Amino acid sequence: MNKIQKLSILSALPVAAALMAPPAQAAERPACPVPTKAEAKRSSGTKTDKPPRGAAAIKGVRVNHIPKGFTYGQVGVNEHDGITEYGYQWSDDRSDVNPRQRSLWVRVVCWPKASELTQLKNAPFDIGTFSGDTKTVKIGRRQVLTQVGDGALGHGRYAGWVERKGVVVTVMASRPLVPELAKIIKGIELSASRP
Repeated sequence: MNKIQKLSILSALPVAAALMAPPAQAAERPACPVPTKAEAKRSSGTKTDKPPRGAAAIKGVRVNHIPKGFTYGQVGVNEHDGITEYGYQWSDDRSDVNPRQRSLWVRVVCWPKASELTQLKNAPFDIGTFSGDTKTVKIGRRQVLTQVGDGALGHGRYAGWVERKGVVVTVMASRPLVPELAKIIKGIELSASRP
């Protein structure tokens, strides 16, 4: 190998390394579970699952504690104002106004600006804002904002936290499920990388 060939190989190494390395911004992007096109289509078509899906109802999220007594479920996807809301609601056949109704809604919000719990009070969510009398509690390893469910959410308890920068999780448990809310929250796991 002559001197010119060696120089051309050596000069190409930084370019090859740059091409193989992931872009710096990819490492900085928060890993947030995002819905598939099929899930978005199911949401817009208001398709229900009978029986409801289980622990992996939301791609990239595992809900390890789902109380019993649900008869159907439904995926929800909403994209607006630069955020994506992606969740699943488990319900029974009782009316929304029945205090014995069993309903659980778990949602992941991909909101790039989210980094602190206090931001949830001004979050641009379509449904489920933290506008009431909120409390901050520690549940497992998480600092969680909670409030009594309002009219739009139904009766029960609403909770939310910033899982990691850019990723918010909210949970709404109807009144009969409030005693299990801490166990539900402790059992929620998000995948470490984009699914």
